[in-house]
Order: sequence, then structure tokens, then C-alpha cells
Amino acid sequence: MIEKILLADSGMGNTEKMLKVLMEIPLIQRAQVTVLHVVPPQIGAEAMTKKWEEGGKTLASAIHTLNLDAAKVTAMLREGDPKDVVCKVADEIDSDLIIMGSRGLKGLKAILDNSVSQYVFQLASQPMLLVKDDLYSIRSIRRVLVAMDPSDSAQAGLKYAIALLRDVKDSEIILVHTISNLKNKVDDAITANPASDPVLAPAVAEVKKYGIKYRCLAPEGKPGARICDLADDLNVNLLVLGSPDRRPSIAKGMPDLDRLLGESLSDYVRVYANCPVLLTRLAG
Repeated sequence: MIEKILLADSGMGNTEKMLKVLMEIPLIQRAQVTVLHVVPPQIGAEAMTKKWEEGGKTLASAIHTLNLDAAKVTAMLREGDPKDVVCKVADEIDSDLIIMGSRGLKGLKAILDNSVSQYVFQLASQPMLLVKDDLYSIRSIRRVLVAMDPSDSAQAGLKYAIALLRDVKDSEIILVHTISNLKNKVDDAITANPASDPVLAPAVAEVKKYGIKYRCLAPEGKPGARICDLADDLNVNLLVLGSPDRRPSIAKGMPDLDRLLGESLSDYVRVYANCPVLLTRLAG
């Protein structure tokens, strides 16, 4: 499922640490990795040459830090607008996953401050693993929270979580259905009788096939806030959230303004979650 990974390396943040943690997972160890650094256009040949040199050093440092098998890693230095280049390269290499850093900007501020990760998420068809630049620590992935709903993208997220954890010892998947008949506060979230929930029941059946430990939670309240609260309360290492593409085919090349302005669940979680967030969608 994850055979080709694109790491968009800006020279700052936690993306390299995230990939090193992912490489502890058997599934990811088989993947080919492309490490991309984008050099924005500059005014004047001298400035451009300097930026290329800096970019080359950043890329070399990233490759050295990652310490990957040379046969499984490709370094790529490109010029252009990072938002456009990341999307283009992801399509060129047919990436299964994009890893990017995020400043956690929200709404209009993300637009005005030229948030690369936000725009790439809007326009890319691949799942994205977003890692905040200011996360305190990135830990081995053992406990994964999967936000469930009836959408195909949520089902895709569950499949990703299972694929990541199926060969990881002592791992756990936490299945959360925030829009549910089971009304419980976060502190009293249920751990039994998921069969009474039409979303959790089939998810549990799927997880059981692989012998992965699981819990089911169905807290009441606003979905975004409850998901983030649970991620904190349960000390999860990764949050997986399906993000359906609401845009019609004619608008595939344009950002979804509702999301850009912070009017979506995925945007809320992207901004407020205190752990890495894997945003999944079905390839269009």
C-alpha cells in the first residue's frame, strides 16, 4: 500500500524525525523514498546560485540524517513555487504518501502566510502526513487513533492504520465515532458493545482480522474538538482522519475555500492536534 514516499524537506521542523520513526515499521521499510527540497525563484543570477547551493546543502544534510539504504532513497532539488512543485513531483513519482511539515496556521492566516502544506493538501490526490514544526517530540508509532464515519475516505484511513500496525508488536488502534448514538463524555467514553454502533461494528470486525488490540470510543460534542481531546488524553502517536474531496471534477485544480478558511473537520484537526496527523482520501 505504501511503496513510494515523498518527503518534502524544507530544512526545518520534524519531517526527518517523522520518517525515521516510520522506518521502524516493517511496512515502511520496503518503501522507496524521494527527499525533495524546493528552491523558490530569486531575482538575479547571484541570488539564485546562492539559494541552489543552500538547497543542495539542506538536501545533503537530510539524506545524511535519515541514513537510509542508498538503493531506496532519491534526492531531488527543484526550482519553483513549493506548492506547485510538491504536487507535481508527487504525481511524477506516483507517490503513495506525502510527508510535510506544518506551522499549524488556520483559516485566512494560512492563505495570507502562504501555507504550503495547506495548499498541497487541497490539491494533491495522495494521503498526507502532516507534522507540526513545533511538536515537542515524535515517538514510535504504537497507538493510533482513527476517526471513523461512513465515508469511503474514513475506510481508507482505517486500512492505512491497519497496514501500519499489523506487524508492530504491542500496537493499538483506537476507533472513534464522534457522530454517534452513543452519547458519552470524553472521560466516560465507552469501551464495550460496539455492535450497537453501525460505524464502529464493521471497523472492529476488520481490525480483529489482524489481531490488533483495539478500543472503541464514541464521545459527544463537536467532532474536531473531541478528536483532539482524545488524542491528548490517550497519548496517541498518530491521528488518522479521512478527508472526503467535496470538489466537483471541474474544480480539482482549485483549493476548497471552505477548508482553507477553516470550515472543515480536517482543517480543525490539522491545526489543533498535538500529534502527527495522517489525512487520507481516495485517489481521484
